[in-house]
Amino acid sequence: MKIIQITENKKQFLDLLLLADEQENMIDKYLPGGDLFALYDGDLKSVCVVAPVNSETCELKNIATYPEYQGKRYGRALINFISDFYKNDYKTMLVGTGETPAILSFYESCGFKKSHRVMNFFTDNYDHPIFEDGIQLVDMIYLKKDLQG
Repeated sequence: MKIIQITENKKQFLDLLLLADEQENMIDKYLPGGDLFALYDGDLKSVCVVAPVNSETCELKNIATYPEYQGKRYGRALINFISDFYKNDYKTMLVGTGETPAILSFYESCGFKKSHRVMNFFTDNYDHPIFEDGIQLVDMIYLKKDLQG
């Protein structure tokens, strides 16, 4: 397994990025200024994008694994990698997600703790209803992780 940072032609990973953020113009807001990492285990399995928030905080904006490889710890490996990669540059990593129990549980198992909520984020920022595991996403739930602890 290897993880590499992608610095050019980031949109070549759009098919995978759209699995986690299904509206391309939303991805276009963070992809140019974010760091893209790709995890390969033979072939491409997962990607993630991390963007700066301020001098002390970065945000995991997108993390996606092809469906046939989900549940095989590739997402967790990427989170462990980026947590280590950024620990000397930032104190905290944020991640925002919908209020879906399985996804919240995944992030909590990776060391994130619930932080705050942005009301109506999905209904205000997406041009169509977003569903995850049969649940319509309305609020963005933010979790944070201490990178230097």
